[in-house]
Amino acid sequence: MTLNGLVQRWPVVVPVLAVLGLYALLDVRVGGWHAWGLVVVLVLVVIASVHHAEVIAHRVGEPYGTLVLALAVTVIETSLVVSMMLSKGPASAALPRDTIYSAVMIACNGVVGICLLIGGLHHREQLFRIEGTGPGFAALATLSVMVLVMPLYTTSSPEGTYTDSQLVFVALSSLVLWLVFVFIQTVRHRDYFLPFESAADESVHADPPSTAQAWISFVLMVMALASVVGFAKELSPAMEAVVRAYHAPAPILGILIALIVLLPETWAAIRAARVDRLQTSMNLAIGSALASIGLTIPLVVLASVVFDLPLKLGLDAKDVALLALTFLVGSITLGSGRTNVMQGAIHLVLFASFLFLTLVP
Repeated sequence: MTLNGLVQRWPVVVPVLAVLGLYALLDVRVGGWHAWGLVVVLVLVVIASVHHAEVIAHRVGEPYGTLVLALAVTVIETSLVVSMMLSKGPASAALPRDTIYSAVMIACNGVVGICLLIGGLHHREQLFRIEGTGPGFAALATLSVMVLVMPLYTTSSPEGTYTDSQLVFVALSSLVLWLVFVFIQTVRHRDYFLPFESAADESVHADPPSTAQAWISFVLMVMALASVVGFAKELSPAMEAVVRAYHAPAPILGILIALIVLLPETWAAIRAARVDRLQTSMNLAIGSALASIGLTIPLVVLASVVFDLPLKLGLDAKDVALLALTFLVGSITLGSGRTNVMQGAIHLVLFASFLFLTLVP
């Protein structure tokens, strides 16, 4: 294959090489320049996964395409968190909380903020459908409070924790609410989540790929996303070493995991915002944050109960305040269905505050 042909087929080549590279790393301890090399490979694999997700989305239509990516990425996040819980034991009691909280803040402030800013700079104002995004955001706020805030106020167990029965109730509630959201997104009110057609998006008018091409992209996307979680797991000892070396707060590890996991959706959301398809960006941001709780919590709770692992879910006071401010500002942002750069700047300031106050609590 010529160099030109290799470049044209990079979305196919990258996932295959990533899987082979992951197999080669099974007996290698990652550190130093190997870690930086893995970061570069990770970014390439993320871009390839987004490409295949967009192929699938073009074949099946919205909002199924964004749902496929959100579901696949969340399964990866859950696998990574649960595997680290099982390997680290009691030392990982707060890791699910830190990862879920980070995912919510990254999605609601980081992803939404950068999409609104980029979209506003390119198109001045953008539109999205309140009737779809609003209920999703309300469900996200409800689950976030139940999972991350209520453990601070229950009295049946130490502060910040739930009893086993409370954990099961919260897990079932999270799963049910997520399933209802998926039902209205894909069946009952699918039109609420369809983006406004934009003349800037040429893919809207392009011929959809064949069924065979869509299935090939699905397989390659799964390979790419599996490689992401594999590389992230290989990088986790190096990340922990960096956290210890710089005496960084423990929640930084949860932020790093969430950043890696949400890279594919972030890239896809930014691309959608640039071509004036903000509804797709909102579907990705809200959907991924909601799936992060609705799917991750049930499996984390199952692992905690079955293997008798401690689980601390309650946030610190400053994090509760930032979470409350995020949902307050988000309700204003989503209140009109019309956005501009100012709203993007506000969300990015909130995201910067989240990062800064984690490093300097």
